[in-house]
Amino acid sequence: MASCGIGADDLEKARTFGAGRGMPLERAVLSLGLASEDAVWRCVAKAAGLPFVDPLKAKLGPELLGRVPADRIEQHGALPVLVKDGVLWVAIDDPLKTWVADDLSFLAGGEVRCALAPPKALKDAIRKALGQKLAPESGKAAGGGTAAGDAGDADAPIIRLVERIVTEAIEQRASDIHIEPYETRVRVRYRVDGVLRDQSPLEKALHGPLSSRLKILAAMDIAEKRKPQDGRIDFRSGGRQIDIRASVLPSNHGETMVMRLLDKDAGLRSLEALGFEGVDRTRFEQTIRRPNGIVLVTGPTGSGKTTTLYAALRQLNRPDVKIITAEDPVEFNLAGINQCQVRANIGLTFSRVLRAMLRQAPNVILVGEIRDKDTAEIAVQAARTGHLVFSTLHTNDAPSAITRLVDMGVKPFLVSAAVQAVMAQRLIRVLCPKCKAPYRPEASELRSIGIDPATTQDATFYRAVGCPSCDQSGFRGRVGIFELMVLDPTLREMIFRGEPDLRLREYACRSAGMRSLLEDGARKVVAGQTSTDELMRVTAAS
Repeated sequence: MASCGIGADDLEKARTFGAGRGMPLERAVLSLGLASEDAVWRCVAKAAGLPFVDPLKAKLGPELLGRVPADRIEQHGALPVLVKDGVLWVAIDDPLKTWVADDLSFLAGGEVRCALAPPKALKDAIRKALGQKLAPESGKAAGGGTAAGDAGDADAPIIRLVERIVTEAIEQRASDIHIEPYETRVRVRYRVDGVLRDQSPLEKALHGPLSSRLKILAAMDIAEKRKPQDGRIDFRSGGRQIDIRASVLPSNHGETMVMRLLDKDAGLRSLEALGFEGVDRTRFEQTIRRPNGIVLVTGPTGSGKTTTLYAALRQLNRPDVKIITAEDPVEFNLAGINQCQVRANIGLTFSRVLRAMLRQAPNVILVGEIRDKDTAEIAVQAARTGHLVFSTLHTNDAPSAITRLVDMGVKPFLVSAAVQAVMAQRLIRVLCPKCKAPYRPEASELRSIGIDPATTQDATFYRAVGCPSCDQSGFRGRVGIFELMVLDPTLREMIFRGEPDLRLREYACRSAGMRSLLEDGARKVVAGQTSTDELMRVTAAS
């Protein structure tokens, strides 16, 4: 990296920055703005012994592009750029991807070699080569606009910037995009597997046009810069429909924007795929098949509560069962289920929708969240009159959900009679299967997550390493850890008497078969799914 004109101090700063975020050195250099992407990738190419190429300057004629099928160009991110002495040269953006040469040589009918190109330039060149617009039509926005804008604006730099940010986030499996203005730059971060990752910062001058463009797409008022605003954008990428929920908040350096990405094709998962297994899964499935009562799922924002409830509804969705939901917002469409969007701005609140639901004679009701006394009382009444009610609460563990309902104003005897089960959950990152490494943890490390070292002599434990497949993070994907409290007669009596959370937890763990979040996470550590450090990161804040 020294040949990129980066001093020793800056290089050390980049190493420290990258090590703390699980980021390779070249990405850290870009995130800190110490060198241009072109300069950095020239250094990477030199270190890897590969030639460097600027794909945007290559003469990409039909004959050259015809050497490799379009779907393979897109799949591998490898673009034909030159034929010389019978050798086909393809541009790639990762020196570890030279294996694509072997894969493409058969298709190309001759020898294939790789050259290294800057990632952004390569992506733009591939889109151009495949005949895609730099800002492809992304569907109608909530206010009637399109995510790409008018055809006449297709080459506008700000439109290409928006397209690049959203497309890159989707490619990195991000759940959120955070755009945060500061005094001299604009910080861009993607949340991947629940952890924020810095991207290349933007110039401060781009913030105004970028903010205005995103607000137009989300049908917000671009003239209003003093108040928070919410909106949504429909975006299409690679044949996938992405629903973007946008939120704008004024700050001292301008408006910050957070965009939540909801992949309508990938969001629905089964209970098994969520990590729900063993005795807890059997007990939960038995509980949700009861004819009436309330089943609560608790946890902080982004812990997968709605996904779990959707998985439960899909199991119950049969022709002889009528299911109605009240959601804010409706995140995924479920075939065969009546879903209602809550609109507080016109008075269509959770409590009002819930009252109307009961006149529709449903068997199963889902209330997106119990937020107030009215909603809680109507849900309890519905549960006591022959309906199975699902809902969520924001509490740290399962027993405290009971106290939360009582604090809202629901009488303890109604809570004890109506609630069937409470489940708390968190999402924990899964170790990357391609690079996780076995090791033997210290006894103190195992005890910190409640594991007796003497019982795990035959178990294999793994730690995170990092590779290109997981973007050097050591993790890829997430799975749930669960804490299920099913109410029995003793627990109902304790709730009726107003016993505190601690007493409820002690009894539930001792006599009612409840496993804590830490215990369920420890089982996944022993199974090799995650690491002790990751489990402590998630549960220490619980």
